[in-house]
Amino acid sequence: MQFLLFLPALLAALNPHPGLAASVIRDYTLDIVNGPLAPDGFPRIGVLANGTFPGPVLTANKGDTLRVRVNNKLTDGSMRLSTSIDFDGVFIDTDNIFNEGSPFVTTCPFGPNTSYTYEFPLGNQTGSFWWYSQLSVQYADGLRGAVIIYDPKDPLAKLYDVDDESTILTVADWWHNTSTEGLASYMATQIIPVSDSGLFNGAGRYQGGPLTPYAAVSVTTGTRYRFRLINISARTSFTVSVDNHTLTVIETDGVATVPLEVDVITLHAGQRHSFVLTANQPVGNYWINAILSGGNPAHNLNLNATLGRGILRYEGAPDAEPTTPMTNGPPSPGPGALAESNLRPLVPIPAPEPDFNLTFVTFMPVNKTVWEINGVAYVPPLVPTLVKILDGASADADFNETENTFVFPANKVIQVTFPPNPDDELHPFHLHGNNFWVVKSNDSDVINTINPIRRDVSAMGNGGTILRFTTDKPGPWFFHCHIFYHFAAGLGSVIVGGPEQVRQQVHPPKAWEGLCPAYDALPPEQQ
Repeated sequence: MQFLLFLPALLAALNPHPGLAASVIRDYTLDIVNGPLAPDGFPRIGVLANGTFPGPVLTANKGDTLRVRVNNKLTDGSMRLSTSIDFDGVFIDTDNIFNEGSPFVTTCPFGPNTSYTYEFPLGNQTGSFWWYSQLSVQYADGLRGAVIIYDPKDPLAKLYDVDDESTILTVADWWHNTSTEGLASYMATQIIPVSDSGLFNGAGRYQGGPLTPYAAVSVTTGTRYRFRLINISARTSFTVSVDNHTLTVIETDGVATVPLEVDVITLHAGQRHSFVLTANQPVGNYWINAILSGGNPAHNLNLNATLGRGILRYEGAPDAEPTTPMTNGPPSPGPGALAESNLRPLVPIPAPEPDFNLTFVTFMPVNKTVWEINGVAYVPPLVPTLVKILDGASADADFNETENTFVFPANKVIQVTFPPNPDDELHPFHLHGNNFWVVKSNDSDVINTINPIRRDVSAMGNGGTILRFTTDKPGPWFFHCHIFYHFAAGLGSVIVGGPEQVRQQVHPPKAWEGLCPAYDALPPEQQ
């Protein structure tokens, strides 16, 4: 009888997330190595996890804990030898923020022949995410992959029959030169490197290159598939469609959406969408169009955007390319194109009124390879933001101007307005550790505070964008452009919420405390 009395308390301790199955620890090991690859047929050495590109898919269920041991085994000094892994879009609690992986904000990178283990409970979050190196533009060399958190009780499960690793789709830009060469070229010329090719599920072609096989996705007639489409690019937007098929969007950046039927989806760097596709066409092969947009093609004659594609292959169809022409698919923007302003969350949460207002004006000065927010280009500090907060930093003035750090009390609502800027290029801004309400999308003049989409990457450009988010999760969080060449040139900021609460809640382990001294002791060529 006594045991029965204590049973509820025991179950509560084992399951801190009511309504979920008992948490399972999902263990993964990523060995970061330099290895050969040729995703578009051009051979080079890259930075790879477990020797693959894209890297291993990390999967878990709602309520699980993700534990990822990263072993840095890099040896090629032509690329960065240190690393730090970020899990884009995955929420991390304040008391665990040291596992967030943002170099010089929440942690320091770690050098060759060392390891670090990231561990974080996933709580109630579900959806499509990705992991990558947050250090400089290192992930352009290949260090990137998907993270999927499944919901065993998905309220939209009735719309599809298949949702597994075979339905994860990635689009990515790819360079034949290393990221260090690309960044040096950008700093010298102000011209962001244009990729040599666009990849669909890790395969593609470049102009004049070999006829590398396109990645094929298998389907069976009459079956409905939930495809999780993730743009793991370092710069590029992709416009994705499937010949003769419609796409029903049901998720945006980890947020379930009211089903929305479209015929083409544009994703900017870092964005994700799930869509349902019904295999209802005659048995055959159909082009999956993954058309790249990122810079002036004249800056790289290897790039042929039309060669970015995959194949939807019905069971019973020959192992061959479609016989239909390669096209760019339906127009975007266009009558059937996905518009961010048309997305609605399945569970609407009105955007609260702001307590603080920021205006971010992005600008690239003439003859200088820097990007600025309100006249300031972000420069990573020598001492990470989190370390400074733990040591007592509590106000904007406690940080260098070039840290572009904005400090707010906990539990406040912040509104960030990006004014229309017809002379600027598009910037997909990403907020770490949180979602924001897109009160006004770049593609619309409508202000929506009733049921706007919540996501973590949204485009800023000539139409103007308004975002709102809360500081109910204290900590320093990166808020930056996901075109990583822009980010490396200064287009970033840090939002700090509740520094006093951070000091109360954050108690880092010794493994984390040792990262910065070890990194600082490395010779520059190993950093």
